[in-house]
Amino acid sequence: MKKYLNLSMFYLVLGLVLGVFYREFTKINGFEGQTVLGAVHSHVLVLGFLFFLIVLLLEKNFKISEVKHFGKWLIFHNVALIYMLSTLVARGILQVTGKDFSGLSHIAGLSHAIFGISLVWFMVILKKSIK
Repeated sequence: MKKYLNLSMFYLVLGLVLGVFYREFTKINGFEGQTVLGAVHSHVLVLGFLFFLIVLLLEKNFKISEVKHFGKWLIFHNVALIYMLSTLVARGILQVTGKDFSGLSHIAGLSHAIFGISLVWFMVILKKSIK
């Protein structure tokens, strides 16, 4: 269970750092307006920090880590989340600097699809652990 607490703390720190990065990066570049960077902070806090706190509670109550392939899911989920967050940060940086980011849309869409697969896989694991 300490692993899930550590993951939660990692995503908390990452979310806070990205929040500060968003504020300072837009200020340094004199950017005013909407950018994807503003959403990264909340994505990390909800999909990383809060999610792994919930996983910790589910582990305590249902022993979800005993379900077959949970370890593979855990790796897959973290890779998918970091991939998705990276595409959001890249798109936000390109928006603030005024560069073209048209090709990034497909990459960002793929990252969201992979993350969606991870969430569905998690629900399957959770269902098996409750049986």
